[in-house]
Amino acid sequence: MKVILGADQDGLRLKDVLKDHIESHYDYEVQDVSPEGSKNFVESSKAIAQALQEDEDAYGIAIDKIGAGSFMAASKHKGVVVAEISDERSAFMTRQHNNARMITLGSDIVADAMAKSITDHFLQAEYDGGRHQVRVDMLDDLC
Repeated sequence: MKVILGADQDGLRLKDVLKDHIESHYDYEVQDVSPEGSKNFVESSKAIAQALQEDEDAYGIAIDKIGAGSFMAASKHKGVVVAEISDERSAFMTRQHNNARMITLGSDIVADAMAKSITDHFLQAEYDGGRHQVRVDMLDDLC
């Protein structure tokens, strides 16, 4: 599996923390679409979303100062269900019930330990499918 990471300048440090965490705890390929940090969250979020459109098995994590901007930018892309997350339960449930393939985090909202835990819950959850697919299809139709 591949995890695609990206961040603007405000999220760069936390992105690097998560990159190290994923590489040391999982056997996943990590693709960093903004090694130096994008000038703004729209660029990094768009790069992740486009990569997810090309690879249906990948997951994405975008980081900016608050997380909301990256969420707004990424949610404009067809085939990409994204959620702004600041706790573990939401990370797990948005993956399990909404088939979210991308989450956004705010570097001023979540501390490093929480961001790692959120990432773990997101990556370890599996989509339930079934009755939830109706909502996933409805979300995609909005794009």
